[in-house]
Amino acid sequence: MRLRLLRRRLTVSAPRVAVRSAMPWPLRWLVAAVVLGFSGALALWAFDFGKEIAGLDRNAKQELAQLRAEIRSLRTELERAQAVADTSESLLTAERVAQEQLTLQLRQMEADNQSLRSDLGFFERLLPAAGGNLAIRGVQVERIAPGQLRWQTLMIQATKNAPDFRGTLDITFTGTLDGKPWSMPHAARPQSVVIKGYLRQEGVLDVPPSAVVKSATVKIMQNGVVRTMQTVSL
Repeated sequence: MRLRLLRRRLTVSAPRVAVRSAMPWPLRWLVAAVVLGFSGALALWAFDFGKEIAGLDRNAKQELAQLRAEIRSLRTELERAQAVADTSESLLTAERVAQEQLTLQLRQMEADNQSLRSDLGFFERLLPAAGGNLAIRGVQVERIAPGQLRWQTLMIQATKNAPDFRGTLDITFTGTLDGKPWSMPHAARPQSVVIKGYLRQEGVLDVPPSAVVKSATVKIMQNGVVRTMQTVSL
């Protein structure tokens, strides 16, 4: 009987025996967490203590403070450079605007100068002519576009304090058209004029594009009688 019991205990068919701890598992987890936390704190303290002993932490703080100071200095220099750049841009803009205004004024002055020269040359012909009371001065004709002429003339009274002259102005342009003689008046009928010392007249005339204008004849008439005339070649 004893032999059977001994054999049963020693063979595979022996009953299983479970060994249980007297400490419950939540408590075991808590103890493990406390041990791990303590180990981590101890390792962190050892690391910090090692850095203090080696002087690494002190140097890192000094370098950090130095880097912050350099950053502040660079930022200040950047702001100063940006302000200088903005000022330079404003000055360049103002200079560009002033230059454009000067260019416009120069062009206007050149145009005014050209106009004054033209008027001076035109009014220089106001000098009285030798002999005669009524005279024609400064007949000018120019082609401003194909088939278009611009003309101007100056009529003066050579006598000082002469009475107003009332008459008509007639301008005839002559030349060739398609190889044949051609002429054309500046208006359908003579133009009425009143000359008080001097009178300047001008106008634009449309002519055939193929016409070749060779001369212009200016007549001042009164009661159907030609008082004075002048022909200019073009």
